[in-house]
Amino acid sequence: MKHRIQFLRRRREFITLLGGAAAAWPLAARAQQPTMPVIGLLDIRSPEAMTDRLRAFRQGLKDAGFVEGESVTVEYRWADNQFDQLSALAADLVRRPVAVIATGGIPATLAAKAATTTIPIVFLVGDDPVKLGLVSSLARPGGNLTGVNFFAVELAAKRLELLRDLVPGATRIAVLVNPASTTIAETVSRDIREAARAIGLQIKVLDASTIREIDAAFATLASERPDALFVANEGFFIDRRVQLAQLAAHHSLPAIYQDRLHAEVGGLISYGANLGDAYRQVGVYTGRILKGSKPADLPVVQSTKFELVINTSTARMLGLAVPPALLASADEVIE
Repeated sequence: MKHRIQFLRRRREFITLLGGAAAAWPLAARAQQPTMPVIGLLDIRSPEAMTDRLRAFRQGLKDAGFVEGESVTVEYRWADNQFDQLSALAADLVRRPVAVIATGGIPATLAAKAATTTIPIVFLVGDDPVKLGLVSSLARPGGNLTGVNFFAVELAAKRLELLRDLVPGATRIAVLVNPASTTIAETVSRDIREAARAIGLQIKVLDASTIREIDAAFATLASERPDALFVANEGFFIDRRVQLAQLAAHHSLPAIYQDRLHAEVGGLISYGANLGDAYRQVGVYTGRILKGSKPADLPVVQSTKFELVINTSTARMLGLAVPPALLASADEVIE
């Protein structure tokens, strides 16, 4: 009897030990699994304006071998067009910390640059990154930043020419900028004045950084009656694209934009880089850096895909006859 009691006691001890070891196995296995790298994505806009662009960014990550939620985590920080929030959002990502920061637009990129000199940053900007002080050169960036330039500012002259083709008698052009985005507003105002002077157009710049200021700007346009409107490429204006399209239609004012999203909601015409392709490239570069590439060694990519989108329904409503040559050159015509 005594031997049987000892046997049962040892059996229980063995089963307990075996159960404890089995329970520890999953913990040990999890401990041995590598932690997924974390990407920080910082943007001045709201996520509602970025659905298609985020899809392209994720495709770029996938092209580089990473799938969100499976092999990489993305921490999103949206400023909702509150420029004064960007610095805090960038600092938050640095504290997280993240392995790479992807930024959309000049303000977000400058905020990220000010927040860290060590974490790699992959940017998407619409102006010369050398002129902006982001990189030493396009071929050899030299620091912790690299990315994509989609030529939003450099294409100002081309947009003015397209606007004049569409409105042949136009001589007075209003330009809408967001003064809260200081760098973009100053650069666009300067460059568009130079481009306008070269083709004999008169320019008047109007500021708008809130919904009410957009309404006020159009009230000014209604009294001054320019021939057409040039809307600067800016995140806030993309978020307010429906408001802009409706006001331009209400005031019978032909308007040109950089982003095709404007034309898709009723804007007359847009011309600019294919931003889906640009965001895909940002995703590719982000993935390459996660695999060990250094930003200093990755040349800045310059967009080569541009698209002209014309909304002929809006043109008819404005009483404009779109020249056949312009229609033929369009990448997309929205009926």
